[in-house]
Amino acid sequence: MSMAVGQPSRAQTDRIFFTGLALASAITVLVGFAPSYFLRGGELPALRPLYQIHGALFTTWIGLLTVQTSLVAARRTDIHRKLGVAGMVLAALVFIAGVTVSIETLRRNGGPIPDPRVFLSIPLGDIIVFGVLITAAFVLRQHADTHKRLIFLATISLLTAAVARFFIYTGIANGPSGLIFFFGGTDAFVLAIAVYDYVTRGRVLPATLWGGAMVAIFKPALLLIAFTPAWLAFADVLK
Repeated sequence: MSMAVGQPSRAQTDRIFFTGLALASAITVLVGFAPSYFLRGGELPALRPLYQIHGALFTTWIGLLTVQTSLVAARRTDIHRKLGVAGMVLAALVFIAGVTVSIETLRRNGGPIPDPRVFLSIPLGDIIVFGVLITAAFVLRQHADTHKRLIFLATISLLTAAVARFFIYTGIANGPSGLIFFFGGTDAFVLAIAVYDYVTRGRVLPATLWGGAMVAIFKPALLLIAFTPAWLAFADVLK
């Protein structure tokens, strides 16, 4: 069946949707980390160098995602592919910094959950999912639909920290019960991709299904495992 006159092509709707999703991700990071990082006031202690590096790498990743999505929207896939190599290097640095910060937070007894060993599962879960999905996106980079969904889902996994900070400093959610808001706020991004798939393709694409499941199911499941003796013993070794 031919496309109706004036009806946007699938490529055009993809460009609009994923550009919007990149901007929404950037705004989420800006709002979530504004008090503690971007607009950090003098009344707060200076960030340690490790956290400054971690913040700079994460911010750079979000910025690169926005640029890359904009390049695709502008049909400059030639530049997009060249920047992709730098993106994979940056992703590796984000992963290393994420793991390092997770362990450092454990060692200084940080986190909103009373037992820092249990809390370790949340940032570690975020970065594990990021690493798996980014690696898959790199391997499957020749499949555009799959590649871009995995890139976004990997990034969405990291948004949990920004979402959590927003709910905490606004007073909407605090303590262990706030985890429902933290994970739910992140899952809203996953749901947006799934709904978009269904509306434009008539089905949810496989990459969205299994990549989204890692974000929406694996991370809460890892938190449940974090209460087991095996996990606590593992965290004690890292501590």
